[in-house]
Amino acid sequence: MSTTLAPKPRTRAPFRADHVGSLLRPQALREARAARAVGTITATQLREVEDRCIKEAVTRQESIGLRAATDGEYRRAFWHYDFMAGLEGVELVAPPTKVAFSGGVLLPYTLQVNSRVAWQKPVMIDDYKYTASCVTTAVAKQTIPSPSVLHFRGGRRAIDNTIYPDMGQFFSDLENAYHRAVHAFADAGCRYLQLDEVNIAYLCDPEQIEGLKARGEHVEGLLETYGAMINTAIEGRPDDMVVTMHLCRGNFRSTWAAKGGYEPVAETLFNTIGVDAYFMEYDTDRAGGFEPLRFVPRGRKMVVLGIMTSKTGELESKDSLKRRLDEASKFLPLEQLALSPQCGFASTEEGNLLTEDEQWKKLERCVEVARDVWGEV
Repeated sequence: MSTTLAPKPRTRAPFRADHVGSLLRPQALREARAARAVGTITATQLREVEDRCIKEAVTRQESIGLRAATDGEYRRAFWHYDFMAGLEGVELVAPPTKVAFSGGVLLPYTLQVNSRVAWQKPVMIDDYKYTASCVTTAVAKQTIPSPSVLHFRGGRRAIDNTIYPDMGQFFSDLENAYHRAVHAFADAGCRYLQLDEVNIAYLCDPEQIEGLKARGEHVEGLLETYGAMINTAIEGRPDDMVVTMHLCRGNFRSTWAAKGGYEPVAETLFNTIGVDAYFMEYDTDRAGGFEPLRFVPRGRKMVVLGIMTSKTGELESKDSLKRRLDEASKFLPLEQLALSPQCGFASTEEGNLLTEDEQWKKLERCVEVARDVWGEV
């Protein structure tokens, strides 16, 4: 790829070399969480270990040249359940039917709605503040699950119909809870917030659609409902607050759950939902081609291409990543593109099947390619 006419480096998030958020848990953190589970250390002692590990992770992210740093989701067991279970009315339960991933891997929990959904507690606000206190050269990035997660995972049968006989009221309460959450993060100083919206990508998979229909869900208009919740959630955010959306097809211990290109959702995704940028899974052919990028509004929104995989430790070559960027630039100008792994390295605390060293080498490779292609430093 020629770099003589490369776009200028980014001055705001998302950055040319970025990442989705979660990191493999260090051994010290694993041991501390195990000790807390059996009661041999206190919650305060566990948080001290978490604090130390997060500070080290932030420092490492900055040292390799990343301009956005997360807490690695070190305080969570799951990318989504920890936040969702902190909302009023939501409970984490072991379901009779578990969420299935490739290879027969099952997710052990799901969510149940037992009372009116609301934002009552400052869920993860203090976590964000600690991460922000650790950064020196990077922007602190906060990740939370998108509101659609609470519906898609269990649907009507996971929502008490005596509390919500009308699903419209459920969606209204949920979007209002998220609106309060987004503004709480903004008030805490967060200017880079990511909504992990895997379910819109799942709507690209005919098998997932059939699964929704089989359990009695109304599929027609569901994409628009999810999009409207996001728009309400982020409405009125500060002008300098960047909100991005991450899309993938499952990432539990290096397995996946869905497949299908973005074409069925692309127009709504890019032109109706009001986020600033998209982190898009593109590491395998399960995500289809780059053609849907033609719907991205020109000159306005960014797409961070997840053309590097977080599922294995094999390091992609710089040339192979540059070729994929070149292919994508046929449908969206290079000025509106950036680079990252397709998902986090540890969507749950178990993590994907690679080593910490392999993880950091992949993130370093993203920075190297960004420097070559965009002059990002």
